[in-house]
Amino acid sequence: MAGRFANATFAFRKNFTLPDKDMVRWFPGHMQKGVLQVQHMLKNIDCVVELHDARIPFSGRNPRFNDIISLRPHVLVYNKKDLCDLREKHLILSKLKSEGVDQVMFTQSTVSTKNSFMSKELFSMVTNAIEARPRYHRAELNEFNLLVLGVPNIGKSTFLNYLRRLNTTHHKKAALVGAKAGVTKSVGHRVRVNFDPPIFLIDTPGILTPTVPNIHVGMKLALCGCMPDHYVGEEYIVDYMLYWMNKQQKFGYVKYFELDGPIDDVLPFLKHVALKNKLIKKIKSAETRQFVHIPDFSGAANIVLKSFRKGDLGKFMLDDDLL
Repeated sequence: MAGRFANATFAFRKNFTLPDKDMVRWFPGHMQKGVLQVQHMLKNIDCVVELHDARIPFSGRNPRFNDIISLRPHVLVYNKKDLCDLREKHLILSKLKSEGVDQVMFTQSTVSTKNSFMSKELFSMVTNAIEARPRYHRAELNEFNLLVLGVPNIGKSTFLNYLRRLNTTHHKKAALVGAKAGVTKSVGHRVRVNFDPPIFLIDTPGILTPTVPNIHVGMKLALCGCMPDHYVGEEYIVDYMLYWMNKQQKFGYVKYFELDGPIDDVLPFLKHVALKNKLIKKIKSAETRQFVHIPDFSGAANIVLKSFRKGDLGKFMLDDDLL
């Protein structure tokens, strides 16, 4: 799709702005409580499994985790690889290695079929990481406790439930799962996810950094659903999606939403989507006191975000500027 418009000249925006930069700052009380709970239980943890979104391999990785990670063996798991353009995977791994992160795997924990290779690779990485460092008071134990960390809505609970179904006889969900950020509110109990060796996972609430370094990091997190859409505003998130996709000449949205060409103005775009999907709101005019029909911009924005997050608009590496 980019090739079709490659030779055309469009007056796209050079910068993205928000009315208030605090719109991308979300750190509710349960996150601070979660940090304290995690720190308190580290003495009984053998390895930290950090989950992050493969589309944003660097943006949003919580610097608060650094102190936790430095105290225990660490494995970094990039989830949602099926939604990510991984052509530059070698650059991601190279940068991570320069930062001291060498146990990395990419996965998709929402698959319906059993993928035993995924769990074997994970458990192999975990045991290698644990054996490379002293276990101190846990050295005599033949079981492993893994703490799962990550930002909200990254798939931690789905990941835990998937491993449990794959490697044990328990098929009931052990952790609540939802499509919205902030479903898990507190540190969970140990859940067995493997028998030989005995491996237990402990789920934690998604934790963002209290201060997002810049608007782009915040909007990438919002676009990937790592904070509640209504907190930032669905229309602003779609606006950033247009800004980023146009800047990168990723025009998959043009064909998917049956547009005549790329567009850089979010309101006409959402109006088009609303009318295509017959999303009309009936409201009373403040001036005439009569009911009028207008496009449902919020409903249209939800459709666009759902399409992006499902991969209908393409596979993306949102952190390509950081590689």
